[in-house]
Amino acid sequence: MIVIKDLYKTYNTGTVKVEALKNVNITVNDGDFLAVMGPSGSGKSTMMNILGLLDYPSEGSYLLDGVDTRSLDERQLAILRNGKLGFVFQSFNLLPRLNTQRNVELPLFYAGVGSKQRQALATAALERVGLISHAGHRPNELSGGQKQRVAIARAMINNPSLLLADEPTGNLDSASSYEIMSLFQELHRQGSTIILVTHEPEIARHAQQIVHFRDGRIVNSEKVDQPLDARRLLEEWLEQGGLA
Repeated sequence: MIVIKDLYKTYNTGTVKVEALKNVNITVNDGDFLAVMGPSGSGKSTMMNILGLLDYPSEGSYLLDGVDTRSLDERQLAILRNGKLGFVFQSFNLLPRLNTQRNVELPLFYAGVGSKQRQALATAALERVGLISHAGHRPNELSGGQKQRVAIARAMINNPSLLLADEPTGNLDSASSYEIMSLFQELHRQGSTIILVTHEPEIARHAQQIVHFRDGRIVNSEKVDQPLDARRLLEEWLEQGGLA
């Protein structure tokens, strides 16, 4: 569970003071699927960095599974980040010299997990995203959608409390976008908590709730009564011959 209360983030650049976030309050319960939207400079990326323990709030509190993150030092933050958070990025961030299996194993390698356990967990993660047949492929042998599925498998390998996805469909075509959103929806049905940043309204409507940022503030929060079904949309798209 995430509880953000009265959160501010201020940057000082020379004599200029920039308020990136202003009085942000959010509660995300276990099993929620939240989409974050907003124009460039709205504060959504700063919010994701704070949620990912990659940046600090200037004021206010951030509780992650009951832990007040303000009280933690760098080492404790790293342990919490590696144990409870999974990250998916627009650019995939796969290492080109490693095959799919090794890329998925990386978080476990850095955590000191033994080789046999790494291999077993990576195999299970790849089966979960439907890519076990591509375990020996390198990134340059994969499509954009396949690369993102590898990135999701890597993000989920530690069974994180929270999955953070920053524009995960931004570099993908329509079919691959539907495939990735279908995977996120399946992970959500299995109990994963997901926060996804997107600039695409259609992508946002695959989530349960949409939060809109503008000028560092939350200006609107809406519940999605009937989230879009990504699997059905993909099937319809294919039936139409893949026409936009």
